[in-house]
Amino acid sequence: MKKRVLAIAMATLLCAGVFAGCSSGDSGSASGSGSAAASGSGSASASGSAASGEAEYAMISGTSVPDTHPYALGMNKIGELVSEKTNGAVTLDVFNNSQLGSERDLIEGLQLGSLQMTCVSTAPLAGFTDAFLVFDLPFLFSTTEQARTVLDSEVGMEILTSVEDQGLKGLAWFENGFRNVTNNVRPITVPDDLKGIKIRTMENQMHMAAFQIMGADPTPMAMGDVFTALQQGTIDAEENPVPIIATNKFQEVQKYISMTGHLFSPTPVFIAKDYYDALPAEYQTAVQEAATEASPYQREQIDEQNVSGLEELINDGMESNEPDKAPFQEATSPIYDEYIKDGAGMVSPDIYQRVLDVMATVE
Repeated sequence: MKKRVLAIAMATLLCAGVFAGCSSGDSGSASGSGSAAASGSGSASASGSAASGEAEYAMISGTSVPDTHPYALGMNKIGELVSEKTNGAVTLDVFNNSQLGSERDLIEGLQLGSLQMTCVSTAPLAGFTDAFLVFDLPFLFSTTEQARTVLDSEVGMEILTSVEDQGLKGLAWFENGFRNVTNNVRPITVPDDLKGIKIRTMENQMHMAAFQIMGADPTPMAMGDVFTALQQGTIDAEENPVPIIATNKFQEVQKYISMTGHLFSPTPVFIAKDYYDALPAEYQTAVQEAATEASPYQREQIDEQNVSGLEELINDGMESNEPDKAPFQEATSPIYDEYIKDGAGMVSPDIYQRVLDVMATVE
């Protein structure tokens, strides 16, 4: 709670800078510099003139990842594109490394109006809506192509835009890729290898249930605390996509990486709905187009870092193995029976079936 208050306070101070004339038209591609500001209210407010070199609408965004991660690169691309499309009238400054808080803090920041845009994993959204829960089913997707086809489909776009009534307007899908297990105990080759291992997970009931079924001890923890917890031995393991593992340098405190691919992590890009609705129509269009156009670029960065990141981890001494996924799928299959049903906190059977129908179109 203390961290959340500090994060919101920091964002509010950043926002206040706009009223002191801190915003500038060339700040759209900044990443964590802390040099620009944005309107701190729930709606957009003009702070200058593009003609005079000042942005009319200076937005701030936060992420939980290092500057070199594809999340950060994708958000920077949105900033570059929106600045180009509006001739500097709309800018976006990106603050990475959890400077503005955890992913949950960032979501709440949009709702409070202390920041304007973010991209987050779907898992923390479980506390806000059930619409995204389908993506938390273990081993739902076998390939990246399946996942991307679903995200870009009608049902994928419905899920993305399903939280407007909670103040979050979905602009585009970024992604984080398939999640894998790292640990300091042993290579994970079969589910039994996870028994007794204390593993950091996101705060998501299905993620935790899946690891509990396999005998692990799942421990929810904010991303910013994971490295220290691994270093101090508070936890033995964590699970993340390769780009997260590499950009956070977890190889410095982890010995094994097992390519379990147990979950695929889609990443919605949100803008505060009140802020978006208050923008002039032409700027709304520019923001939406910038996010849509940045999505393929962000996915390219994921693809590249999946390869280069794993090479880096191995070169730095991590031992890698690729287990047969079938035993893990069988071990976690009860999650499907438990969570695919009508009701609060459950995966909608209708959404699940529509996702399966889209997946069936991918050869």
